[in-house]
Amino acid sequence: MSLDIDYYELLEVERTADDATLKASYRKLAMKYHPDKNPGCDDSEARFKAISEAYDCLKDPQKRAAYDRFGKAGVNGGAGGFGGGGNADFGDIGDIFESIFGSAFGGGGRQQRGPARGADLRYDMEIRLEDAFTGCEREIQVDVAARCETCDGSGAKPGTATNRCSTCAGHGKVRAQQGFFMVERTCPTCQGAGEVIADPCNSCHGEGRVDRRKTLTVNIPAGVDEGTRIRLSGEGESGARGAAPGDLYIFLHMSRHKVFEREGTTLFTRAPISFTTAALGGSITIPGLDGKKHDIAIPAGIQSGKQLRQRGAGMPVLNARGTGDLVVQIDVETPTKLTARQKELLCEFRETETGEECPASQGFFGRIKEMWDDLTE
Repeated sequence: MSLDIDYYELLEVERTADDATLKASYRKLAMKYHPDKNPGCDDSEARFKAISEAYDCLKDPQKRAAYDRFGKAGVNGGAGGFGGGGNADFGDIGDIFESIFGSAFGGGGRQQRGPARGADLRYDMEIRLEDAFTGCEREIQVDVAARCETCDGSGAKPGTATNRCSTCAGHGKVRAQQGFFMVERTCPTCQGAGEVIADPCNSCHGEGRVDRRKTLTVNIPAGVDEGTRIRLSGEGESGARGAAPGDLYIFLHMSRHKVFEREGTTLFTRAPISFTTAALGGSITIPGLDGKKHDIAIPAGIQSGKQLRQRGAGMPVLNARGTGDLVVQIDVETPTKLTARQKELLCEFRETETGEECPASQGFFGRIKEMWDDLTE
């Protein structure tokens, strides 16, 4: 495409656009037409050069003023930008490349040379609510890529040495020209190690690690909950050729308890009581996860479904002091079998409560019938 196009038109902005608008439009267009995003497209490459030239001119107040008055002829002969003047804003272009290629672009010099760190691993463990209450210690077995004991993780046969990689000269990275910029990549020969192994270890075949089953002890603190993550530093996969190992993450899951349910540090349970206890009040005893018995006072006239809270009888707080509460939901039970005397007493109660006469209390024959019903049940 021809470069003889108005700079403002190239950048798709008005002539009155401020600096922020110019920069934003330039970044957007540079990302769109960059040669690396359009390989083999001559038009995209030409437009990329043109918009870079336009922005190099218009971002400078003096050059912009000269361009507004005299056009390209007023801007150092009109040969600015990548084509001649070499005054392109490399900081801005670096920002664009970072947006296109990620933060690794241009930052290879700051990265450490050598093989990559080993992978992190995950292990899912199920524990009981009692274990979460008191804390416990568990042994687990995991299959990992562990450091080779024969070569001590170097990957080289014992008694031999590694050689500096000739491809990257021991740097672990190689540089290649890409467009107008130098791009740094991991060396394909040594995979970033900077060294090559002439005589690999027979046990690990040059990897520096072998598959092995390890037995580990996991300390589970009191107060852990569903999804709690415990990190075992350095117990993940070993890195290749002696690189640092990854970590092992233990994810905890709670098995269902027969009596208690949990929400954070609060324990929930249900307790049945008789209707006489509900009416007259009293107390019940609840066995706790701590092995203690907790006496719960029942107020007179309590209704079924009412929740009573016992402070400090719940779960311990993880890695801190204090404990949660125990919440007891009351379920009032209605008796299904009554003796004649119990029915008579209840009838008397109903008569005093409602004023209605109870059929079960109607005279001698009524009592005989009730006694007969009891005997024949």
